[in-house]
Amino acid sequence: MIALAAALPGAAHAQSDLRAAMAKCRPIADLPSRAACYDRIALEDGGPRWTGRLSFTTEAFTVDRPTLIRFDSEGVIFVMYLKDAAGEVVQNIHHAGAGEGRYLIGQPGTYTLQINGAEGWRIWLEPQS
Repeated sequence: MIALAAALPGAAHAQSDLRAAMAKCRPIADLPSRAACYDRIALEDGGPRWTGRLSFTTEAFTVDRPTLIRFDSEGVIFVMYLKDAAGEVVQNIHHAGAGEGRYLIGQPGTYTLQINGAEGWRIWLEPQS
């Protein structure tokens, strides 16, 4: 198991994120609300694409259709810059306070994200049909 975790450096991190997300659902007393919480985790397609704390710049990624960026911030400040292939800022995305947010990338292309957060954060990409 240790060899596998070393071969897949993100695997252990993704597993701990999944456990943390499920732990948030467990104390919900209302059964339909708890089921909805677990369903949301299942729909996240295996967890966040990027997870971090404070500042980070992603590797370039390409979208071929409108794609929703979803994010969850644990801190009071979260600022994310969506940049095009030339490094130009396409959109300044910010969120005050902990919580979730989203932004739709409307145009196909190659992008990077520059993230500046006060605490931990998670980011998902969800291609739209």
